[in-house]
Amino acid sequence: MPTTGIVKYHVKLKFEVDGLVEKADIIGAIFGQTEGLLGPEMNLNELQKVSKVGRIEVNVETKGNMTKGDALIPMSTDISTAALIAAAIESIDKVGPFPAKFGLVGIDDIRAIKKKVIVDRAKKIVQDWATRTISEGDEMLKDVYDASKPGKLTSFGKAQLACGTGVFDSAWVILVEGRADVVNLLRAGYDNAIAIEGARIDESVTKLTEGKRVVAFLDGDRAGDLILKELHGVVKIDKVLRAPPGKEVEECTPLEISEILKDAFSPEVPSIQQPGYPPHQPPHHQQQHHYERRNYRREREPQEDYRAPNTRQQEALQSAQQPSEEALVEDSAEILSAVRDVYPQINETLEAVVLDGSMNTLLKVPVSEVIKRLNSAEGGKLLVIDGIVTQRLVDAADKAGIEYIVGHRMTDLKKPADIRIRTFGDIGISN
Repeated sequence: MPTTGIVKYHVKLKFEVDGLVEKADIIGAIFGQTEGLLGPEMNLNELQKVSKVGRIEVNVETKGNMTKGDALIPMSTDISTAALIAAAIESIDKVGPFPAKFGLVGIDDIRAIKKKVIVDRAKKIVQDWATRTISEGDEMLKDVYDASKPGKLTSFGKAQLACGTGVFDSAWVILVEGRADVVNLLRAGYDNAIAIEGARIDESVTKLTEGKRVVAFLDGDRAGDLILKELHGVVKIDKVLRAPPGKEVEECTPLEISEILKDAFSPEVPSIQQPGYPPHQPPHHQQQHHYERRNYRREREPQEDYRAPNTRQQEALQSAQQPSEEALVEDSAEILSAVRDVYPQINETLEAVVLDGSMNTLLKVPVSEVIKRLNSAEGGKLLVIDGIVTQRLVDAADKAGIEYIVGHRMTDLKKPADIRIRTFGDIGISN
């Protein structure tokens, strides 16, 4: 049918002919025997010229000396004209010399069929949208609920030390005295605490804290002093925090815990912070140990460097060791240069940066969010993290298409074949 017409109806007919005829004979009879019946303006030839009738489709089937079949006539006239033409075709009684009988099967309203298709499709679109919206809403509610509910309590090591599930993946570990302290921190939203359970420090605590930054959060009493002294002998502690004087960690409210720990993970906080006491003035029961502890820390740890952060970072880079032989052989100069550029920006910030193949920054997020956000950094190739490279991080990076990871340290890893993993030391950056 010419493209100028819009099909509105399909006139469907069936026929039987008492003889052997072909498709052309049927079409000839339809045109020839209806001509002039309804006036010249309704001749099929004229209607085809003005695109009111489309190409007539005929199917024939012969059986013995009989010919049967059906015909379909697409029309863009009004329904009255379509009905008149259908009635005119039904009046055909011969095809060639053979008797014939034509009958109307029906007139289909194509627009109604299209409307149904459109409505059905619209329903499907709305259903898909509603399902997706509900799913997104459920995910949002789940995220909010997960953020508001306490973390899970578990245990670690042969001594079955009570801890939160976050101690395994977090770059920071909070050391507390007992199980009740761990539970109280969970209520306050901190799932990276582990109980040392007494003055004798189990070796599993040392193993867990290897490569991690450590906060000691102890009771504000004499026992806390003794435990702190014992801890310094076996664990490198980055920050020391205390409950208010005479109060235990398990007795603190969630608000008090948040106030004490709010600055614990900031690199600018001094190494020892004791809430509730005036600066530089330990409580009376601690004075006898203060000088001894201070000297002890001087022996174990380097003196605090109060120079500007940029100056410290530049000097660290200048005094850096040479890259490892493996890094020099396998890694491109572009990657090594990009890591050296990024390192001063994230060192001691607990942040992670994702770069694309052209070494442009795609994403910069806190370390705690990097696993969730990796999939949003489409095209990311290089991940530089101010933290530890864990198996969970490697698995997430592999799924996101990351090809190269650099961090301070790494746990025992099952490395995918297509991911290279380095430490800053491997790159030639002291850390």
